[in-house]
Amino acid sequence: MDRLDRLEAESIYALREAYRHFTSLAMLWSMGKDSTVMLWLAKKAFNGHVPFPVVHIDTSFKFPEMYAFRDRLAKAWGLNLLIGRNEAALKKGVSYATHDALTVCHELKTVALQQFMKEKQFAGLILAIRADEEGSRSKERVFSKRNADFEWDYTDQPPELWDQFNTDVKKGEHVRIHPILHWTEVDVWEYVKRENIPCVPLYFAKNGKRYRSLGCQPITHPIRSDADTVDKIIAELRATKTAEREGRGQDKEDRYALQKLRAKGYM
Repeated sequence: MDRLDRLEAESIYALREAYRHFTSLAMLWSMGKDSTVMLWLAKKAFNGHVPFPVVHIDTSFKFPEMYAFRDRLAKAWGLNLLIGRNEAALKKGVSYATHDALTVCHELKTVALQQFMKEKQFAGLILAIRADEEGSRSKERVFSKRNADFEWDYTDQPPELWDQFNTDVKKGEHVRIHPILHWTEVDVWEYVKRENIPCVPLYFAKNGKRYRSLGCQPITHPIRSDADTVDKIIAELRATKTAEREGRGQDKEDRYALQKLRAKGYM
């Protein structure tokens, strides 16, 4: 068994354990490479069908290419796509033109997710975070509890020994499941290549630039790159020392921005 086979097997095991333990389960999908790989793994885990809702928490500020990709793939893969928005914040005019990036992320992502979870009452929520992507995510576990206020105590993370996951939740709490937590950025792209998984075109270089990480359009910036194929992206990543989220604006406003956001319930 090579590295990709092992990672795939571990992720499929985590997905099946989540499905076994939680009758009320959903998967977040950002349309990025990681969450699309996770969708692919779910299809593999459940005989070509994703048996739980797929949720997009929509800020309304994604790239047009991302929305087109979402709608096309949801139809092609037969996904039960649910879309959550903080309509009250959008109606008030919360945007990157009027507010700082951390405020927008909190209102249009964290609060929108909290509203959605309170409405739908999901006990398990599957996310495509990776430990190598950003510091606070390296503190997560594969199964990670959030309290009734959606808060995450990153100082109190119990060990996961012998694939024994923490699945006990009290009323109002939920568990976040991270099937690809131990994958790296290169692992994701090598798996995309091996499985021929579709990705948003913005990842591939055009006119000397490409996006390495995708978020809201006003605060997501491309990198200089000629990598217009998956093979070239993999080669580029093996040589670079630049952080994956270098082009994400909210990370630059505060060194611990994501940790603060995620402690309050951010994805």
